[in-house]
Amino acid sequence: MKEEEIKGILELLASPKKIAIIPHRSPDGDAMGSTLGLYHFLRKLNQQPVVIAPNEFPEFLAWLPGSEDVLIYEKNKEKVGAILQDSELIFTLDFNALHRTGEMENVLNKLTAPFIMIDHHQKPDDYALYTYSNTKFGSTCEMIYNFITFLGHKDLIDQTIATCLYTGIVTDSGSFRFPTTTSETHRVAAGLLDVGVQNGDIHNSLFDNNSYHRLQLLGRALQNMKVLPEFKTSYITLTQEELDEFHYVKGDTEGIVNYGLTIKGILFTAIFIENKEEGIIKISFRSQGSFDVNQFARNYFNGGGHINAAGGKSTISLTETVALFESILPQQNFNA
Repeated sequence: MKEEEIKGILELLASPKKIAIIPHRSPDGDAMGSTLGLYHFLRKLNQQPVVIAPNEFPEFLAWLPGSEDVLIYEKNKEKVGAILQDSELIFTLDFNALHRTGEMENVLNKLTAPFIMIDHHQKPDDYALYTYSNTKFGSTCEMIYNFITFLGHKDLIDQTIATCLYTGIVTDSGSFRFPTTTSETHRVAAGLLDVGVQNGDIHNSLFDNNSYHRLQLLGRALQNMKVLPEFKTSYITLTQEELDEFHYVKGDTEGIVNYGLTIKGILFTAIFIENKEEGIIKISFRSQGSFDVNQFARNYFNGGGHINAAGGKSTISLTETVALFESILPQQNFNA
């Protein structure tokens, strides 16, 4: 960030303010880790922050310190909307376009309080007074670590803040294996470990705390996987009936899409999940190498994200969506 931007933010934080911190809809580990990490930091500055999530976050993140204080917009739109209206400063983390908050966008568009955006996705909108946006970072949590450092308060990062930030770095880096993981990422992680992060406990909470039904759902997803070796592609489908059969709860499909990239010779994979309540097919894309799933999602499935990880959606049936997906593959260059 530029010096004048840091100075401006420090001036905003010079006196106590009512601050809303907002992740994107269906928040993941990076979204919840960054918002809660910032929440605990701002409390140390004697601010009055509150984390407001557009909808429920996954159960496997409910152990994060401060998660019990998160307000859910969809649960009480009138009350939470009033809190947003009363906010004097708004942080939006891990997204860069207000439509990523779903229905909350209608409230956010009408707010007069200044916005601060911290995010690592491509093509940010220009709604924020101050924007810290950089696609070279693998997680927003790593950026929050830098943000706190920019403000001159690195010494305030304690075990609680560090636990939140480490969680987001681990989840968005694929446990430090994705290409956006840099030597600086490891230095940040080392700094978080130095203040008491229990990395083994975090890993267990994130990845080794499955329910029996989730493992059954994973088994069905793997059974449904289709491989198209001529396009170096695989994909998984899950119908609403299959989700219901295995008592799906939010977060149960997290990470399943990555299994498609573990197959030898596969560079591109997707998962298509039917959501009858919303009337859409939710899609996640992953790739290895130079195939840009962000652009693929933007071009064909009303989505976006990163070069190697993106999401999208479809309003036609699951069968039609998969047929469309397969019809697009011959037009792609998987050897670039």
